[in-house]
Amino acid sequence: MSAGPTHLLYLHGFRSSPQSAKARRVGAWLAEHRPDVQFWSPQLPPSPRAAVAMLLEGTADWPATSVVVGSSLGGFYATAVAEARGWTAGVLNPAVDPARDLAAYIGENKQFHKPEESFFFLPEYVDELRALTVPAITRPERYFAVVATGDELLDWREMHARYAGATIRLVEGSDHALSDFDEHLPHLLRFLRLCD
Repeated sequence: MSAGPTHLLYLHGFRSSPQSAKARRVGAWLAEHRPDVQFWSPQLPPSPRAAVAMLLEGTADWPATSVVVGSSLGGFYATAVAEARGWTAGVLNPAVDPARDLAAYIGENKQFHKPEESFFFLPEYVDELRALTVPAITRPERYFAVVATGDELLDWREMHARYAGATIRLVEGSDHALSDFDEHLPHLLRFLRLCD
């Protein structure tokens, strides 16, 4: 398949890492089926401003046909990047109002995949999240959202409303981590024009 994106950026969620199950699954699929696609899944710094600055700098020479996928807080960042770059985006149980939701996490937090490592989420990061919030997605047709009604951390109704007009795969049940991600991956890949 020659058409479609040549670059894919994958963004993990809060306290997560490029070692997340979904990040590794997307990377493994590309390595096997689309080795021509450049895949970047960086460890995001705790500062939202620094994270988005790093992403925009790291993708400065990527073509307009690039795509971005993000889970949870990574979905919030993916939306910011997609709006800044005009890219197509896939968001997986995306955070809609992380400035509100992450205020409870100010202080020291442990990494999911390396519990021995911790980081500090500073009060000013809430303001940085607020500043990065996109008022509304400008071209909903560029977005594919997987929204699970069983998400135990985020309200699926908020996610559904936030991406109104987008292609939404509303999943009955499941969970925040999308433990059934393999069921949704083919739909995501087709939307991103990575497979037939």
